[in-house]
Amino acid sequence: MKIVSRNEELLRDALSRIPQSSSSTSLSSCNKLIRFEDISAAAFKIQCGVQKTPCMYSRLSKQYGMDIYLKKEFLQYTGSVKERGVLYLLTSLPQDQQRKGVIVASDSNFSMAVAYHASELRIPVFVIMSTSTSPARVKMCREYGAMVISYGTTAKDSQTHARRLAQENGYLYLEEEDSAVYLSGLGTVGLEVYEQVPKLDAVIFPAGGHCGLLAGSAAALKHLNPHISVIGVESESFPVLQQSLKAGHPIEDQACSNHHFYGDVSGLCFGSNSLQLTGKLVDKVVAVREEDILVSMLRLLEYERATVDAEGAIGLAALVAGKLPELKGKRVAVVICSGNLDLHLLQQCIARALTLDNRVCRFSLVLSDCPGDISKLLEILAREEARVLDIKQERTFVTSELFTVEVTCTVETRDKIHTAQLRNALLERYPTAAWTER
Repeated sequence: MKIVSRNEELLRDALSRIPQSSSSTSLSSCNKLIRFEDISAAAFKIQCGVQKTPCMYSRLSKQYGMDIYLKKEFLQYTGSVKERGVLYLLTSLPQDQQRKGVIVASDSNFSMAVAYHASELRIPVFVIMSTSTSPARVKMCREYGAMVISYGTTAKDSQTHARRLAQENGYLYLEEEDSAVYLSGLGTVGLEVYEQVPKLDAVIFPAGGHCGLLAGSAAALKHLNPHISVIGVESESFPVLQQSLKAGHPIEDQACSNHHFYGDVSGLCFGSNSLQLTGKLVDKVVAVREEDILVSMLRLLEYERATVDAEGAIGLAALVAGKLPELKGKRVAVVICSGNLDLHLLQQCIARALTLDNRVCRFSLVLSDCPGDISKLLEILAREEARVLDIKQERTFVTSELFTVEVTCTVETRDKIHTAQLRNALLERYPTAAWTER
């Protein structure tokens, strides 16, 4: 496929001003032009090692007034889109380095992708994790075939130890970067979306600390059709990309954290390659609240049976929050890039999302401690078709009149309208009922 000169010039201009920087990895981050041929070559080379994930029409389309197609990258073997860049990066290593092995130091999706694909390629792979890492992540990396070593109490301790082991043993120390090879691998998502959904108007990607997926895919999409809008979404808590674009260089937001809920979305920094490509090729970057991400996770679980993490849900969260009204009536693809969420965190997220979506509510009221009063309350709840999740009675510490009981109920409703109906019905019978605000 012939490259349109305008897009080639756009990509060259995006990267021409990037200064050569010394990467912390021993794999040099070459700042050469990312050409469409590079992305096509990556797609050909990794086609047997990663899934060509479906990009399917979503039942959420009617709810948000547009044709929504979900690119389900969370169906990759390790549950993350990072496999694409990692596999192309590993297969591009010299043979002697493949024999010596590679080493990584984190519990991120990138490390799990390295653990799996290095093992599949018979490359010795070592993963250094801090002692605070989730046991489930440690177990998963070991099952992928990596030698996992627990060291230090912080990520910085693990990284220092990994670099020392790399220097002493000749391993290649890898960390997520924005080399042309890695970006080309990630950019294959843009190729697939374009092939799978005809007449696309826009594609929405997660952004944040590591925006390689956004930048690489934008390079592919803008070459194929410059009129397709490419949109990035990041968290309001960590607006690193927007701040960096405004400053004109990568910044490290001190508010960033390594909270397991956010994962790679809250990364501290990314490279100049990704930033310059994003600035030139991405049409818009928006930020969403944590509440919107949680509700997006709930929508995907209910409508798509997709269990995803914050990074996977953040693209749809922009539509849930109404941040992109210009896409009404358009054909939009959303990349669901990651599904690695710890089980204990999943339970908390869904419970919180149901509350935010006005589907779970709690109220308290005082009843006389007489036979039948609780039954009358339950009759009202049954008549209003509310499902009782929990009911508690308190007699000892009630501060009202004697021989009364304070009842606290947690109930599930269909939606916001149903909750309002239930509230009115209860207040009609119990005027002093108090509702717990979310």
